[in-house]
Amino acid sequence: MKSSLKWFAVLTTIVMLFILLGGALVTKTDSGMGCGRSWPLCNGQLFPDKITLELIIELSHRLVSGTGGFLVLMLSYLSWRKIGHIREARFLSVLSFSFLLLQGLIGAAAVLWSQSDFILALHFGISLISFASVLLLTLLIFEVDKKFEAEKLIVDKRMKFHIIGVLIFSLIVVYTGALVRHTESSLICKDWPLCVNDSLALPSNLYEWVQMGHRAIAGTIFIWVSYVTYIAHKYYKNQKVLYGGWITAFILVFLQVTAGAFIIISRQNLYIALAHALFIACFFGVMSYLMLLTSRSKKNALAKQKGSSPHIVNGQDEQDITPTIPAR
Repeated sequence: MKSSLKWFAVLTTIVMLFILLGGALVTKTDSGMGCGRSWPLCNGQLFPDKITLELIIELSHRLVSGTGGFLVLMLSYLSWRKIGHIREARFLSVLSFSFLLLQGLIGAAAVLWSQSDFILALHFGISLISFASVLLLTLLIFEVDKKFEAEKLIVDKRMKFHIIGVLIFSLIVVYTGALVRHTESSLICKDWPLCVNDSLALPSNLYEWVQMGHRAIAGTIFIWVSYVTYIAHKYYKNQKVLYGGWITAFILVFLQVTAGAFIIISRQNLYIALAHALFIACFFGVMSYLMLLTSRSKKNALAKQKGSSPHIVNGQDEQDITPTIPAR
């Protein structure tokens, strides 16, 4: 059963990723009204008689989302039964299905009733949280945390601040990016990194503010992740889960920023736009896993204090530590 559960979890994670990319595709191709103001049917018909590209994209996204909902519900139930003894498993089971359901309801509301762009921009972020929850469940099922000896990981206050901060800030990046798409502000600025490279003038309208605001926030998280990756390289190389996590996060955020630039340069190439969404989804998944490990840090520290083994800080035995990390 454990082997079949692993493959089922992988399948569900892949389908959730397709739901994310499908939602981005619907927005990028302006296919949200492909089925008219009708849900769950398409133009009020079970088998539409007038087929358009927008209808195919929207209907396919609905079918994949419905399939994903069933798979997530089953995975949540099986995870609750099989790995419910793991502290986070039940919470993630509820979170994954609840947010997927919320995502579906917002999508249905957008079709049946007009919603503001600021509400619609929440859609991708909610889907992202559901995807990350399913991904974490899959990692728990595969016992990835044991592979990295996560039970020995103790995260200090500085690193904990950066992990939580970057994770929360990434949701702001996601929201502003979705707002760019929903307000159709993607190409309002013809250049990159400035709106007009030969002018330092402030944005002159709402669309330019949305676009340049997203660029500023994306640039901020790139600098932040770069800084923390430097810290991880300097002080945490002997903690492979932290070190590897931040190296991976840096690569993904670099690819995400690069893809964002090429969206402008290529005048919104669809494949680059979908890659942009893929990179931020993977980045959020990595940060969510680091957050999960961080949530266990206090418990790990207490366990080590009660045990006979020396206390470990930043990957070293306490008795061997030299003051290499400056106080902050």
